[in-house]
Amino acid sequence: MTTVVRESKETNIRLTLAMGTGVANISTTEPFLDHMLVALARYSGVDITLEATGDLKHHLIEDVAIALGQGLASFAPATCARYGDRTVPMDDALVHVSLDLGGRPYYEGPLPSTMYDHFMRSLADNARATLHVRVLRGHDRHHVVEAAFKALGLALREALVESGAVFSTKGSVKLTVTE
Repeated sequence: MTTVVRESKETNIRLTLAMGTGVANISTTEPFLDHMLVALARYSGVDITLEATGDLKHHLIEDVAIALGQGLASFAPATCARYGDRTVPMDDALVHVSLDLGGRPYYEGPLPSTMYDHFMRSLADNARATLHVRVLRGHDRHHVVEAAFKALGLALREALVESGAVFSTKGSVKLTVTE
């Protein structure tokens, strides 16, 4: 289990992640964000408990993505499968997500919503993950964004599987920082 508490003048966030069955207890004051995070939990199989408030919608969505990314970075075991790749159809939308939890932050999109495109970028940067999101089809922004969150969840489900081995030719990387 991993807990992240992020407090600033703009937002207050308390997030807990646990391997489970995808149970979500989400309260962000932003209904669409709640809906996307419930889908992410369900499809990833990660239990997510989140309480978040913020002064502006942009700050709230961005800071939740930052906290979630930081939580995933410490939550993912060194011996996880690391890679996940899924495509999800949802009505008019068809979205492909490819993910690497290997510690190299990179994001390639975009999503047709600048707010949720920024969410994905902030998540990838803070999870230290490579995340590619390709919108193959779709006109309804709600469907496209939701398909992206579901595909991300399924890719996370694959990537977080405990493999018993480090999937890197470098082996595990140890970093020590002193001041």
